[in-house]
Amino acid sequence: MLVSGSISLMGTTITVSLLADDAEALLAQVMELLKVYEQRFSANDDQSELMKVNHEAGKNWVFVHPELFELIALGKSHSLAPASHLNITIGPLVQTWRIGFSDARVPKDQEIKDALSLTDPSFIELDFKNQGVYLAKPGMKIDLGALAKGYIADRIADFLRKKGVSSALINLGGNVLTLGINEESKRPWRIGIQNPQETRGHHLALLNIQNQSVVTSGVYERSLTDQGETYHHILDRKTGYPLKTKLTSLTIVSDKSVDGEIWTTRLFGQEPAAILKAVEAQEGLEAFIITENNHYFYSSGLEPQIL
Repeated sequence: MLVSGSISLMGTTITVSLLADDAEALLAQVMELLKVYEQRFSANDDQSELMKVNHEAGKNWVFVHPELFELIALGKSHSLAPASHLNITIGPLVQTWRIGFSDARVPKDQEIKDALSLTDPSFIELDFKNQGVYLAKPGMKIDLGALAKGYIADRIADFLRKKGVSSALINLGGNVLTLGINEESKRPWRIGIQNPQETRGHHLALLNIQNQSVVTSGVYERSLTDQGETYHHILDRKTGYPLKTKLTSLTIVSDKSVDGEIWTTRLFGQEPAAILKAVEAQEGLEAFIITENNHYFYSSGLEPQIL
């Protein structure tokens, strides 16, 4: 029988289900690992390892854990890619809006302009030999929110594989990673894609998933309403305001969860045809796109997995 455990971390509820003789003990170890990763990657905990880097912006190099260095280096690379909507130095802008937090507000134009001046990923300097990170401008802040959950899901899966687990579901809220099949039903895991126009749990599609990750980004997930206008949490790295887009959600299916995180952010905001073209050119990626009028599109390789 599958055994499940849940914990509230990283602004969401994380649930891990697995099949193993020592499932309870393994779940306890997973929960401790999740706490370690939150303390390593959080941009909202002043005492996290990542925040040590941010606090030293414009002052000193910080030598970090290899996993944190790996994620920052990966994030910088994809932030500098042509036409990428991903930018891990968007921290000052995220903290200016605070959408998703109780103190969210609409900033003044000058505040947004000031924050944007601190969001150039080329100002992240990396020492690959010693795992050192230096932010060249005072006030810069790295935010790994568009990467960390996927990376963490992959590390948890690695841990479970090493422990001999062959059937598991790792759900980090909008980010699902599967090991093997669902041994209870003896079929692939069935992962739903949320219908953006319905309450949570109402799906527009179901996918058969085995040894893959499903990551969804959507403008409906977190928002701020001020004076009758609603602002979603996906910010435009060029304007500093919520991204103007006809997309409601973008789901990426991939082998590695971190790849799903990267590409949902890199591609969000582009036209469906451009997204599908980019995904078809990447080996091991599939996409499911929902537009504001609830029309949907998907890449060719995903068709056999749609129920």
